Amino acid sequence: MQQVAELPTLDFNSDIYKSAYSRINAIVIEGEQEAYGNYLDIAEMLPNDKEELIRLAKMEMRHKKGFQSCGKNLSVTPDMDFAVKYFSKLHGNFQKAKAEGKVVTCLLIQSLIIEAFAIAAYNIYIPVADPFARKITEGVVKDEYLHLNYGEEWLKANFKESKAELEEANRENLPIIWKMLNDVEADAKELGMPKEELIEDFMISYGEALANIGFSTREIMKMSSYGLRG
Repeated sequence: MQQVAELPTLDFNSDIYKSAYSRINAIVIEGEQEAYGNYLDIAEMLPNDKEELIRLAKMEMRHKKGFQSCGKNLSVTPDMDFAVKYFSKLHGNFQKAKAEGKVVTCLLIQSLIIEAFAIAAYNIYIPVADPFARKITEGVVKDEYLHLNYGEEWLKANFKESKAELEEANRENLPIIWKMLNDVEADAKELGMPKEELIEDFMISYGEALANIGFSTREIMKMSSYGLRG
């Protein structure tokens, strides 16, 4: 594995760091809140898996509380208004899919896209986090792999019937992730998280999930490229 040359030296108490942190911390708090609600919604759509999905939802709520404590530790108030707007497009698409009974689209948004996005962000953040936040985030990222795995396993078991809807949902929702990454590029950089590394880690996690479900390498390359330009 290639070694990263050198980690940036960050002043966790500087005004510029805290300003960026107020938005990034809010995003992870809101992301966990979204995930909590989404898993409860999916539990209603998949009654046979209800118990497992409620367990995953409760895990997300614990994560939210952990990230709230990270902000308090740095005396930072998270900018929740910013975070709610930040997730609004994905939130709207999930709710629309839920109203239409499209469980495959809901799983792609939550169990693949949002979880892979979270895993990428947490993996890049851990080496540059303050000691308190590092410990919290290391615990969270282990759980996120379990959540990614739930969506993968369900979609793998139902791949043939789900494939066309997955491709359509990917086409509609993946470009939103690239926009979301662009929107926080400056703040993420202040926290020592370059956009290029976030994109690379996301594409690895997302691509591996698509491969595990049953897509070919060629299909994954095509699907991963949606919205990446621009």
